[in-house]
Amino acid sequence: MSTSGGASPPEQPEVFTRIRLADRRDVPNIHRLIHQMAEFELLTDLFSATESSLSSTLFPSPPLLPFHSFTVLILEISQSPIHNAAEDDSDQGFRPITCRIALKSTFADPEESIFASPRGDGLVVAGFLLCFPNYSTFMGRPGIYVEDIFVRESWRRLGMGKMMLAAVAREAARMGCGRVEWCVLDWNKNAIAFYEGMGAEVLPQWRICRLTGEELSKYAVDEEDSAGRR
Repeated sequence: MSTSGGASPPEQPEVFTRIRLADRRDVPNIHRLIHQMAEFELLTDLFSATESSLSSTLFPSPPLLPFHSFTVLILEISQSPIHNAAEDDSDQGFRPITCRIALKSTFADPEESIFASPRGDGLVVAGFLLCFPNYSTFMGRPGIYVEDIFVRESWRRLGMGKMMLAAVAREAARMGCGRVEWCVLDWNKNAIAFYEGMGAEVLPQWRICRLTGEELSKYAVDEEDSAGRR
């Protein structure tokens, strides 16, 4: 209690975060996040994923070990401390990561109701990361490739993207991987500076090569034609 008679200083606003493994219940939010990411990257013309396709390809039954196949991490937000439930203590080898983040000021999340977490308790989904294993023949060691990392606009510039990447890097180091890799759009200077600040090396001499759509499908047709001529 103050003895000076003055008012107590206001408490610093804060938010609590959790990074956990996704499951089938998260598919609707993952689908919405991917669409927002496509809008941000000006690539909505390439967006064709459905909730059904995501569910069947990312979450097979029985589930595979995390980081040994397609792995999705979910970033959740809460206004109060998050307590991991028994189901989140992970029998798959990944224990959820919780953190407290101090905010400079309070603000509203206009999409809070849209991105309500299926885990309840007032949790809101703020972002996601998708990764899977790859391999370096030069190093003779496995690695992890980060296909996507995305944080919704309301929650950017608070270090949450770094938290998700750090979680993957930690698992990669524990698994004896040689490296973690991902791509960044060349016009996204803020992201490039952010990744370099994490210690990542940006490799401008490499280019992405991609077969997709009709150009990919024609190989199946050519194979069928070849089999028919034998």
